[in-house]
Amino acid sequence: MASLRYLWKNRIKHSPFSKSFIISWAKRLLTFPELVKNNRRRKKLINNGANISETAEIGIVNINGRKENLAIDDFSTLGKVEIALHDKVSIGKYVCINDGVIILSASHDVSDPLWRHKKAPISIGDYAWIATNAIILPGVTIGKGAVVGAGAVVSKDVKEYSIVTGNPAKEIEKKRTEVLNYNPCEFLATNNAWLK
Repeated sequence: MASLRYLWKNRIKHSPFSKSFIISWAKRLLTFPELVKNNRRRKKLINNGANISETAEIGIVNINGRKENLAIDDFSTLGKVEIALHDKVSIGKYVCINDGVIILSASHDVSDPLWRHKKAPISIGDYAWIATNAIILPGVTIGKGAVVGAGAVVSKDVKEYSIVTGNPAKEIEKKRTEVLNYNPCEFLATNNAWLK
């Protein structure tokens, strides 16, 4: 969740003891334990070298490898995600990565008789949406506003505002609007308690 400092500074303020005031504080108290857990998770990653914005939302993640290879920008949200940090993984602003997504920055070279390890950076552009159970393979760049469909396996770059689906992921005709102005973090229950 967004840092406690950020949420407190940007909280909505109601007239003291109004109905809205009481409802807001009840929600805040109920969601506070989850907020603390998620902030600890972010803090631990940052202490181990990751570069994560204080407004990024970090769910129950399994991140292996060198934490300094991870960068997550403002207002991006990760659900129950697995990331292998053999190389750099950069996540832009306002990115939504749903539960079950796997991001792999390394694999093995199947054409190599010694089956050597190969790695390559992954970049996910602003406003990209990676849907449930998608797999992102080494060296992929996902463009701004692109959508990776549920269960897609992405082995090649995805163009800005395009939508890819399937295994292997292929671009479909439909495009995403290029006018994007939302914050995926605002939809989360814990933030709603503070920012609504």
